[in-house]
This record gives sequence, C-alpha cells and structure tokens, in this order.
Amino acid sequence: MEKTTKFSQKAETTRHFTHLLFELRDQLRQFMQKKFRENNIDLTYEMHQIMNCLWKKDGINQQELANLTLKDKASMTYLIDNLTKRELVKRTEDPDDRRSKLIYLTTRGKQLGKKVEPWVSELFSIASRDIDIGDIRKYIGAVEKMRDNVQTG
Repeated sequence: MEKTTKFSQKAETTRHFTHLLFELRDQLRQFMQKKFRENNIDLTYEMHQIMNCLWKKDGINQQELANLTLKDKASMTYLIDNLTKRELVKRTEDPDDRRSKLIYLTTRGKQLGKKVEPWVSELFSIASRDIDIGDIRKYIGAVEKMRDNVQTG
C-alpha cells in the first residue's frame, strides 16, 4: 500500500511541476507580447518562435522549423506566409530538394532580431534571478527525462 501512496505523491508532484511549467510558458509569452505591443511590432509569440530559430540558424527548411517549434505543417505554412507578408522572411528553393523550401531572414528580419534580443535576455535574466545555475541544469535534466519517458511510453 505504501508503494501506491508514494507513487501517487510522485505523480501528483510531477503534475504540479508540469502545471507550473505551463504557467511559466504563458508568462514568457505574455512578457514578449507586451514588448511587441509597446514597440508597435506586429508579431505573435508563435511567429517569434520561428524567428528565434532563424536568428540562431538562417536558411532552415519548413519541416525542420516545424520540428523545432512543435508546429504542424499547416500551422507552419500559415505562420511563414504571415512572416513573408511582413517582409521578415523569404522562401527559396532548396538546391538539394526542389520539393523543399528553405526559409531565410530578410534584412528587416535580421534587424528585428537585434531589437528583440535584449528583451529575451531581460526575460531570462528575470526568470533565473536567485536560482543557482547548477539547479537550473538539474531541472533541465529532469524535464528532459520526463519528456523522454513520455515519448517512449
């Protein structure tokens, strides 16, 4: 009986932990959306996720972007269409696979990255305030293990 109780406590603690992660994600989103509004930047959080990937590595194909941002193909197409309309990205044919499109930042998209980066640094400085880097690394390991456990069933 004690093993069942212990598992229940562990499961409940894990549930609480993941709920807090979802709350944190929402607060991260709200922080960035507020910065976009205050600076008259027409960008959603989902578009920012794509831009963030491209600021790290320009010239990624749509499927890779979908995998990195955990978006389905239809959502990715819609988001890239909107980023293209805003002249932040452009699609080009992949020389290695004509069926595939590579997504590149435009000059305007690169400039936006320089404007947004200080906000991202501020956000994560605030989020990590008074937390030891060793603890953060330990939490990363725990979350990665949970993700892997769920993926493998």
